[in-house]
Amino acid sequence: MKNYPRIYQTMIESHLKNYRQMVFVSGPRQVGKTTMCEAVASTYLSWDDEDVRRAIQSGQRAVADKYALNVAAESEKVLVYDEIHKYSKWKQFLKGFYDLYGRNLRIVATGSAKMDVYKKGGDSMMGRYFPYRMHPLSVAELLDVSIPDERIVRSPKRLSDDEWTALVRFGGFPDPFVNRDVRFSRRWNSLRFEQLLKTDMRDLTRISELDQLSALAEILSNRSGEQLVYKSIGRDLGVDEKTAKKWIKTLKYLYFGFEVRPWFRNIENSIRKMPKWYLRDWANIQDEGKRAETFIACHLLKAVEGWTDLGYGEFSLGYLRDKSRREVDFVVTRDGIPWFLVEVKKSDTSLSEALAFFQERTGAAHAFQVVMDAEYGEYDCFAIHSPKVVSAKTFLSQLF
Repeated sequence: MKNYPRIYQTMIESHLKNYRQMVFVSGPRQVGKTTMCEAVASTYLSWDDEDVRRAIQSGQRAVADKYALNVAAESEKVLVYDEIHKYSKWKQFLKGFYDLYGRNLRIVATGSAKMDVYKKGGDSMMGRYFPYRMHPLSVAELLDVSIPDERIVRSPKRLSDDEWTALVRFGGFPDPFVNRDVRFSRRWNSLRFEQLLKTDMRDLTRISELDQLSALAEILSNRSGEQLVYKSIGRDLGVDEKTAKKWIKTLKYLYFGFEVRPWFRNIENSIRKMPKWYLRDWANIQDEGKRAETFIACHLLKAVEGWTDLGYGEFSLGYLRDKSRREVDFVVTRDGIPWFLVEVKKSDTSLSEALAFFQERTGAAHAFQVVMDAEYGEYDCFAIHSPKVVSAKTFLSQLF
């Protein structure tokens, strides 16, 4: 079975070589964090191991003594704490450990739930770590795992038809993508969803809320690419709007999905409040249009978070819509300035008029109509400045 290298391993190895700060790796379950961290670790400690857990609870020096971290080695040691966020005092523990041993070894910490959800006061970790947000495989990562240069976007490159088809059909999580088996994929997705509901949610919520949160997850599974109307969702669940928002936030923390908020600066009569919802895994979306839009959304989110984590700027993802119902699916901003617009189509090559309209009002350098079924073309999308129809295979190969 083929083993696919990950760009995140390249990023972390570069970080460990050049910086002393701890590495915090977060991302969904089964995205490949453990496999990657084991590859870079000289000492790998998992919170799920009872002996490791007992040592961590005994304090920083107990860990250093038990795992011989004070013993000289030929090369600098890399210590990985996997799933450390499950420890209620993880933040204080890592701060103290870094202050004691950070000069003599490198430290990597991982978590499946977003690590900031567990912040409950205490000393600041500022200056002691850099975050890296890990995503499933993407078109560009399957083609190139090197760190992008200052231009940020890559030169276009063709992904094989087999790889493209597998990525669209089975998703970017490594196990189903590598296996490419329908029955395996169904079972894998079922178990992952069950684990989310029975284990991860229980760690973050009251037991009494689990049934309603499960119902919310089922509702949102069918609404990828749709606007979130909190009041309507709350009514479906028998709770108020505030509670619906809180529960959706919980699902975001667990990497079940993400919100894309409207961009409205300099847009007259723009929609300002209503976010759109996207699943983190497009593989189980039956509607082809929603699957295409979610596929592109996940690629764009991975790109903006990857570029931000590498220090190339502050990137964000939004969408555009005004009260005249003109809409563009996505806008990517760089340091607060619109950079490029993206309208997603399954096969339609008739250029959307909204692209030119919103490009003029935002001043974005590029405006793309990205067509999923279009054949790969040997052109640089980011050398084009007027609204154009481009192939998803070409466009996505230039991202992250």
